[in-house]
Amino acid sequence: MAGGANFTHHQDTNRLIKAWQKPELIVISEIYWTAAAKHADIVLPITTSFERNDMTMTGDYSNQHLVPMKQVVEPQGEARNDFDVFADMAEMIKAGGRDVYTEGKSEMDWLKGFYEAAQKGGRAARVRMPNFGKFWDDNELIEMKFNKKAAAFVRHADFRADPVMNPLGTPSGKIEIYSKTIEGYGYKDCPAHPTWMEPTEFFGSAKEGELQLMTAHAAHRLHSQFNYAKLREEYAIADREPISINTEDAKARGIQSGDLVRAFNDRGQVLVGALVTDGIKQGSVCIHEGGWPDLDPETGMCRNGGANVLTSDIPTSRLANGCAANSSLVRIEKYTGKIPGLMLSRRLRMLSHK
Repeated sequence: MAGGANFTHHQDTNRLIKAWQKPELIVISEIYWTAAAKHADIVLPITTSFERNDMTMTGDYSNQHLVPMKQVVEPQGEARNDFDVFADMAEMIKAGGRDVYTEGKSEMDWLKGFYEAAQKGGRAARVRMPNFGKFWDDNELIEMKFNKKAAAFVRHADFRADPVMNPLGTPSGKIEIYSKTIEGYGYKDCPAHPTWMEPTEFFGSAKEGELQLMTAHAAHRLHSQFNYAKLREEYAIADREPISINTEDAKARGIQSGDLVRAFNDRGQVLVGALVTDGIKQGSVCIHEGGWPDLDPETGMCRNGGANVLTSDIPTSRLANGCAANSSLVRIEKYTGKIPGLMLSRRLRMLSHK
């Protein structure tokens, strides 16, 4: 397995751990000692973007820039590129397999090929791009200039101007609020038109002492990225992920800002640092998504406050299968037990076995 951060972004972490026991062997390529790496049988230490050559697009969803990413340092320790690792694996599986995987191309051959494919597309769109050699040697990004025509684009403008001559791809050719196709499925949890349906867990169904858990994005990291870094010191409370608690809810439980708090439900328990504030609605708490799960082997408690230890792994419906993580209830209490240490991260420098 390469990438994905499944132990961080998947709901109901303990259920995932049980499912993780079913494969006979799990091999994972990783840079850091993540929760997924901890639960793998074999961990292959992989290079960071500073230790290999690559290309990337920047500009959020605009993809406004094409950027050369030149190797800065040699691979550290025993780290190797994914490209070389998978090529060697192909060789082990089948004679001649290395060339089947690499197609006889080197790392730079592949980068050149990707660039030239983009250059061909850019030429069709009248975007000027130098040849690959100049792009790489100059080590400067290519900026896609502002395009007035693209900026003026309006979704379904032709349909709006003439719905008869420019129908949509729906059965009626129009915007449909009611779908006969979905009606035909007969799904009880997915009616044929937009409908509010009471969640399995939410504020309105909370029992006494239960609070609705929100798992918002953090301001100091991108999902799980940088949870291991020094930047964590800017937001961590009591060296844990923060939990925002309304002033009245905290008062009723004897909790003050800076306290260690145990948040728990039937799915699991986490240790978090209290942030008491009027900035969150009474009856709700918030633990930012993306905290690396760090489960204590003795108690099963997540020592870092990984929110998905508490969230339920249910889809939005049988049809959509979207994420419904914010429909979860928890209880909280001031933690007075022995404070467990953290084992969050370290750069992998050698093969590691479970």
